[in-house]
Amino acid sequence: MIQDINPLQLNNHYDPNIKADDDSPVVVYSEKSFLLAVNEETGEIAYPHLSELEGAAESDLVYIFGIGDEMFFLFLGNAAGLSYDRSRFSFTDFSKVRSKFFLPKHYVYAAFTALHLAEWYDVTRFCGKCGSENVNDKAERARVCPKCGNKIYPRINPAVIIGVTDKESNRLVLTKYRTGFGHNALVAGFTEIGETLEETVKREVMEEVGLKVTNIRYYKSQPWGMASDVLAGFFCDVTGDTEIKMDDQELKYAEWNLPEEIVLQPMDYSLTNEMMKLFKEHGYGGTV
Repeated sequence: MIQDINPLQLNNHYDPNIKADDDSPVVVYSEKSFLLAVNEETGEIAYPHLSELEGAAESDLVYIFGIGDEMFFLFLGNAAGLSYDRSRFSFTDFSKVRSKFFLPKHYVYAAFTALHLAEWYDVTRFCGKCGSENVNDKAERARVCPKCGNKIYPRINPAVIIGVTDKESNRLVLTKYRTGFGHNALVAGFTEIGETLEETVKREVMEEVGLKVTNIRYYKSQPWGMASDVLAGFFCDVTGDTEIKMDDQELKYAEWNLPEEIVLQPMDYSLTNEMMKLFKEHGYGGTV
């Protein structure tokens, strides 16, 4: 999955005392795109170092996380005011970063995680209670209103990925979204207010494919920064009627598949793909 970058590890401990130096990688994000050097032949990507950016003031930089020995900083200023080597660096749409296999993988993971934070910093510039301009908290990753004291933490949306199985026929429900992502997926959805994750599983399965489920069992979780999510994967068994009644407003495909019929996603980044692969290789017996 996208977070599997061993032996490296993400260190997301917030430390406002860490300052950028000339060799620090800087994430410049604007209009759903990252400033990157992309080698189309080798598939390698690189972030600009601070020394390669003219016009990036220290006050425009915030430390976001470390990976291995590299400390990543997010540029919060106006990207249009930066100067850099345009023969090497250009803005690359995030959709390209997530849909092609770039190296090193931990730089791709950095993009997913930085996207989560970049959009949070952008939408929390001003206080939602009094409208004053927020400042960064000095002790933790939060935005604080200097006027009314309102504090805002990064938003993380809980969501579930659901492998709906039929034990008797050794089949798994695959879906495809009506718009957007065009490859096979599983039933999925966000947790609503006042709901447990297990209740989300039952509701989403009923809403999307019209099935009742039982034997809900947790598999694994995944951060998914592109939607500010933390995903929780579950397998569950259909009970009663197995006829799929698809929500055609959200889905264009929802069918039972035998292991040998499953076509995986082209990238191995997602929890969804890992769960589909598990069923494809081991059938019902491999679903925890």
